[in-house]
Amino acid sequence: MNAIPVLTIDDVATLDGVLADFLKKSEADLTVVIDKGGNVISQYGDHNVTDVTIIAALAAGSFAATCELARRIGEVEFNALYHQGNGSHMFMNSVDDDTIMITVFGQKTTVGLVRFYSTAAATGVANLLKSLRRGGHGLEFTAADISAAPIFSDS
Repeated sequence: MNAIPVLTIDDVATLDGVLADFLKKSEADLTVVIDKGGNVISQYGDHNVTDVTIIAALAAGSFAATCELARRIGEVEFNALYHQGNGSHMFMNSVDDDTIMITVFGQKTTVGLVRFYSTAAATGVANLLKSLRRGGHGLEFTAADISAAPIFSDS
C-alpha cells in the first residue's frame, strides 16, 4: 500500500470540490474517500448520516472480502459494490489500487445515477491523489513512521 498522502488546505478544497460536484449531480447524501486499510482520507456531505470512521473500517473489510471472492472466480477484483437497504443504500467503488470511495444515498436518487457520476468523481480523486503521491509536499507518512516510543518524557 502506498503512503497516506499529506493534504494541505488547498488539496482538501480541491478534493471537496470534486466530492461536492459528485454529490450535487448524483443527489447522494454523503461520500467518503478511504484507503484500503479503512483510514478516512476525505468526507463530504451530511455527516449526520452515520459514524464515518466505523463505516470506513467496515467498508474496507467488506471490499477486501469481496476482492477475495472475485479472485476465487477468476476476476482480479470487483471494482464496485452495492448494498441496498429499505431507506438507505451504499455504493462503494475503487478509486485506484489503494483507495475506495463510499457513497451513502437514500430514496431521492438511484444506484444508476450514483454509479454513473461516481466514475468521473473517482477519476478526479485518483488524479489528485496520484499527483500528491508523486509530488507530495515534501512530506510523507507511512506505517513505519508509527512508534510506541513516548513523545514526552520526564527524564
